[in-house]
Amino acid sequence: MKLRPIVCEPAQASYDVVIIGGAMVGSSIAWFLTNNADFDGSVLVVERDITYENSSTAHTNSCMRQQFSNELNVRMSQFAADFVKNFRSYMGDDPEVPELPFQTYGYMYLAADDAFASVLAENQQVQQEYGAGTKIMTPDEIAAAYPFYNLDDIVCGSHNLIDEGYFDGNSLFDWWKRKARANGAEYLANEVVAIGRDGDRVVDVTLASGETISCGTVVNASGPRAVLTANMAGLELPVEPRRRFTFMFDAAEPLDRDLPLTIDPSGIHCRTDGTYYMAGCPPDIDPAVDYDDFSKDDDIWEDKVWPALAHRIPVFERVKLMTQWAGHYSFNTFDQNAIIGPHHEVGNFIFANGFSGHGLQQSPATGRGVSELITYGEFRELDLTPLGYKRIPKGQPFVERAII
Repeated sequence: MKLRPIVCEPAQASYDVVIIGGAMVGSSIAWFLTNNADFDGSVLVVERDITYENSSTAHTNSCMRQQFSNELNVRMSQFAADFVKNFRSYMGDDPEVPELPFQTYGYMYLAADDAFASVLAENQQVQQEYGAGTKIMTPDEIAAAYPFYNLDDIVCGSHNLIDEGYFDGNSLFDWWKRKARANGAEYLANEVVAIGRDGDRVVDVTLASGETISCGTVVNASGPRAVLTANMAGLELPVEPRRRFTFMFDAAEPLDRDLPLTIDPSGIHCRTDGTYYMAGCPPDIDPAVDYDDFSKDDDIWEDKVWPALAHRIPVFERVKLMTQWAGHYSFNTFDQNAIIGPHHEVGNFIFANGFSGHGLQQSPATGRGVSELITYGEFRELDLTPLGYKRIPKGQPFVERAII
């Protein structure tokens, strides 16, 4: 497989599509575009940090679920599950492409009161209607399947063992980059510092190295920095970086079976991760942070996470923290859902932003959808219009009750 080299200066002065941001979402779009037989344009992917060290992709927990309350989110995750399970086939049956590990032990939402139990039951009806395998479980049923939980304060659980869990997101990302480059996409280790407009269209981008590049379409795939990219085009975007903490720990008494990704009423979540366990949570006070702020908070483990773990799973009273890190959610302050599609006034500026923690599992549907939009002028396989930018100036949130 011959790859175009990653360089710092563009090979030409004009591209049909410029994708700003080359992490998971940007590379998904680049691959779907260049893999589409009906697209014959040129693609430039501009990535400011080609190591991806501080990208949301690098800090992801690679989780996937269908337990949403909105049909569209359910269907986006179902496509992602199919894509992961049939990855080699989607990659043209290339024998070099690996099969992606997919640990499907599911999510377990735990409800501590009747109000949230009702929400889970209503969500389950939506999920079931669209083919998800979610079941509402009584405390006795949970205890029979997972006897390690303390369920004294739990009313019910919502669990799905079909196509939910976590997968090898790093390999997915790596192969999207490789295949996009093999298909002709140019990856540039550079930074867009200005976007030129002519009325209701963007016409060019200027790089930190000084070049100005003409373009037919600009795609904002800038992750937590998406608002900076939008502002360069004179556009507004309700997306900001917020820290999320992840902890890897070992247990003195390992569980005798896999721990589903458990969403506890305390606000923490945890799951099996190989021979260890992973837990995560937001801070109690959750402001926007600086784009380069990846500082950890040791008090959160001691004061919030460990006590919640030990309460819910008593054998976790004896655990050893192995490592921890902070990553950024691209947090959509408007409704905590993705913004996908063109600006309502600047039609060739396309958003793929604000995933609020769902970016990895929604990246296949996003890449396919944006590719269709650029190639055909419309969504075809799955209509992502409800996630469009237009809902923001209209003040019409995309309603999703299952936000973690």
